[in-house]
Amino acid sequence: MASPRIWLAWRVGVFLAALAPLLFWSWVVANNAAGPEPGRYLLLNIGIGALWMLLLTLSLTPLTKLTRWKGFALIRRQLGLWTLAYATLHMLSYALFILGLNWALLGSEIIKRPYIIVGMIALVGLAVLGATSNKWSMKRLGKRWKSLHKFSYAILGLVLLHFFWIVRADMQEWAMYAAIAALIMATRLPPVARTLPKLRYRFSR
Repeated sequence: MASPRIWLAWRVGVFLAALAPLLFWSWVVANNAAGPEPGRYLLLNIGIGALWMLLLTLSLTPLTKLTRWKGFALIRRQLGLWTLAYATLHMLSYALFILGLNWALLGSEIIKRPYIIVGMIALVGLAVLGATSNKWSMKRLGKRWKSLHKFSYAILGLVLLHFFWIVRADMQEWAMYAAIAALIMATRLPPVARTLPKLRYRFSR
């Protein structure tokens, strides 16, 4: 059994890995290497980062079943909160670099770009999941906690729709993320979920 120090090092490593892209993108902007629109560069990359964090978070359950390694379950809440952090920074980047903090423009922006509403709904959903991702909420909600957190699947669909609306002129990248999401969701199907632990034994022989 791993010692508490090893688990702490694992969690710190995950924290630094999640933080690294933000530091890198900030460095790119600070060194004038982000192109003519550094604000849009940050907006797009942080948004894609939020999608990656969500995909990684949802992949932890099947990975735990497949490997039975406690480390994946240990960082589930941590990556979930990082997903919320990235999504919040994505929204703040939009407010700062696109709206210029002029909230009066939001109404016309929503009319022209309805994917903004989809993104906001996804962000609210992530905020609810983040606020209830603690032991107190688990005890208070009981069996309803799992039902609530299954809303993460719907959030994934909203995020993919949000991204689809933005990049529909170039579908190759979106198709890649959609395929990864479909694979992760397929592992939730009861027949597949029951098979995952068996695969571990096959590969360990």
